[in-house]
Amino acid sequence: MPARRPARTALTAVVVALLSMTAAACGDRGGLRAAGPTPTAVSPAKLWPDLRPASSPAYPYAVSTRVVVKGVKVPGDDIRKVDPVDVVEAEIKATPDDYGSKGAYHATVDRLEDCRPGGDKARCPLLKPNYRDLTGDGRDDMTLGFRLYPTNQTAVRVYTVEKHHLVQVLADNDAILGVELAGRTLIERSPADISGYEYRTTWEWDPGQRAMVFSRDEYLHTGDGRKATKPSASASPSATPSASSR
Repeated sequence: MPARRPARTALTAVVVALLSMTAAACGDRGGLRAAGPTPTAVSPAKLWPDLRPASSPAYPYAVSTRVVVKGVKVPGDDIRKVDPVDVVEAEIKATPDDYGSKGAYHATVDRLEDCRPGGDKARCPLLKPNYRDLTGDGRDDMTLGFRLYPTNQTAVRVYTVEKHHLVQVLADNDAILGVELAGRTLIERSPADISGYEYRTTWEWDPGQRAMVFSRDEYLHTGDGRKATKPSASASPSATPSASSR
C-alpha cells in the first residue's frame, strides 16, 4: 500500500535520530552491538511427495454432540431454573446401556439419589454447575459435571436453550484433572501416563454446527516428573524407554 510508505519513512527517521542522540549522550557506553549472524529461515520439509491420497477418512473422533434433552422443561427459557439433577436423570433414562445394571456407569444411578434433599451430599456425584455464555447469544449456558461410578471418570456436559428446549451441545467422559472456560472455549485437563505431563483437550463453540466442537488435543509438560533412574549393569546399553500413547 504506497500511501503508508511516507509515514513509515518518517517514523524510521525519528527512530534513527533518537538512537543518534542517545549514542551521543552516552558516549561509547551502551552503543549498538551486533547480535551475531541471523539463522537462515528453513521451510518445512515435505516427506513422501508421491504418497497416494487416503481412500478413507482418518480414525473417527466424537468431534461434536447435539441432542435435544427430552422431559426437561426450561421455565421462562432461563437455564438457571433447570434442576441439574433432572438433567442427569434424563440422560440416564435416554441411555440405559450406559447406566443400566450392566452398564459402565451403573453405580452412578444410586448415588444420584443422594443429590436430592435429605440425601447424603458426600455421595452425590453432581458437581457445582457453572453458568456462562458459551454460544455467544447473550444468554447463560450451563456447564455441568458429574462423577461416573465405578470408573471414577468425570462426565462434562454443556447445555444451551433453543426454541424453549434444552439442548446438549457437548458430551465428553474422561479422567479429568480440571476444566477451564475461556471465551467460547472449554478446556479439559487430564492426567497423562507419564508424570510431569498432562493432556489438554479443547472444545470450541461452532456456530455452523451449533455445538461445541473438538478442536485440539495437546500433550504438555507441566513439571519435573519422575527423575531418570540409573540403568543397572545388566541392562542393554541400546535399550531405550518407550512412551505409551493415549
